[in-house]
Amino acid sequence: MQDFNWKPIEPLSDKEREIDLAATNALYETWWDARKRLEESSSENLTAFIGRLVRRLSVETGILERLYDLDRGTTEALITRGFIEELVARTNTDIEPSRLIDILRDQESAIQLVMDCVAGNRDFTKGFMHDLHVMLTQHQNTTTAVDQHGNRREIALARGTFKEQPNNPRRPEGTIHEYCPPIHVESEIENLLNWLDDYKDEDPIVVATWFHHRFTQIHPYQDGNGRVARALTTLILMRANLLPLVIDRDMRAEYLDALESADLGELTPLATLFARLERAAILEALSVDADTDIDQAHKLTTAVIANLAAKFNRKREVHDTKLRKVNAVAKELRQQSRGDLEQSFSQLKDSLAVISPSEVHISDGGPDHETAHWYRFEVTQTAKQAGKSANFDEDHYFVKASFRFERERLVFVTSFHHVGSDLSGIMEATAFARLETFEDSDDRKHIEHEFFPCALEPFVFTYNTKIEEIQAAYGNWLDSAIAIALKEYGDRL
Repeated sequence: MQDFNWKPIEPLSDKEREIDLAATNALYETWWDARKRLEESSSENLTAFIGRLVRRLSVETGILERLYDLDRGTTEALITRGFIEELVARTNTDIEPSRLIDILRDQESAIQLVMDCVAGNRDFTKGFMHDLHVMLTQHQNTTTAVDQHGNRREIALARGTFKEQPNNPRRPEGTIHEYCPPIHVESEIENLLNWLDDYKDEDPIVVATWFHHRFTQIHPYQDGNGRVARALTTLILMRANLLPLVIDRDMRAEYLDALESADLGELTPLATLFARLERAAILEALSVDADTDIDQAHKLTTAVIANLAAKFNRKREVHDTKLRKVNAVAKELRQQSRGDLEQSFSQLKDSLAVISPSEVHISDGGPDHETAHWYRFEVTQTAKQAGKSANFDEDHYFVKASFRFERERLVFVTSFHHVGSDLSGIMEATAFARLETFEDSDDRKHIEHEFFPCALEPFVFTYNTKIEEIQAAYGNWLDSAIAIALKEYGDRL
């Protein structure tokens, strides 16, 4: 592996503008409309949800930088109840609980500063960037430096000023990653901010990804660059009325690999990762329930009136036929799925015909077949694991394909369901399968095996989605899901 040599940052290229985020792009307007409804019917719960998202970001950004470690149970307690020292046992983290809480509060305050900038109370300038760095490193007094002989030592951390010495890390395999030399940092940051002003009409996730990567290429501060980069990425997303970006500790390797790809000129993996995280946050936000978590301090009459008003608003929205146009998209995707499944399973049948005959059955499901209630349990469980809610008050569609060869049968399902507690105009496709073993090749008795997911993430679409714009992306998603199912099936034969 060769050293990575620094070169000046580049503006957003035509190639980067064409990054395909179709599955997420369709969510923007739908989310903006849904957010307005949530602010009217459930503003307190939406605010509380964003607060939890900010605390999760505050915890995970420090773990990504290896500032501390923290077990999952304590993490969830702190996210739910706030950064309270009494919630942290000494055995749950690798630093003193008091110091941990200080760092977490610094990182939470930094995101609040970002939100002030989003609200227009601060301008996005170099001075703002410096203030953000000061806040993020308030309780970090030193950083590790490596001298020319490779010796590590702790030195004082300069807060709120650009670096004066190179900060080029040596990787484990011995190569060096060269960041922007100190003499060029000021001009590079000026270019970054000037270009950003020109991209107000571009896709916000692509712009946020571009900014994040170019900032890390500059690496303008002595330490804390990753934390600042993620905070500023959240700023760009929130200025577009999207949600804070949370990169979980389990995604660290994927995140670093995507940054490496961006260094080599390929921004797509990082943009795809950011889009996936933003999509998940939006779908979780749409599951905020206006009927629960009402502030118990409210007077009974006030709460009842507010609840009745929320119910009235939701009933009005339920009858909004515009949002239900998403059902037509689901039917188109169901038809496309059936065609792809017929082709894949027919090929499998033909390849095994020389050995033994096989059976293929493919059928559509949904309200038009009076089977909309099928597979609700599997869909509901999958949604719960992702922190979302599936809305079965609305239409649910699916395609079921089965393939039997001798004693083994594969049942593959592609399901299309609405997302959110109320009608949102957003649906997602999920894919899962079941393996069945018959007692012999002719017997109809079989042992059922639990369903297993066949897609790493759902395919999301909205009432604004144009089918011709997502057919290729959906075809690739479905092809991957079918491949996973057939791989599992093949391992059983």
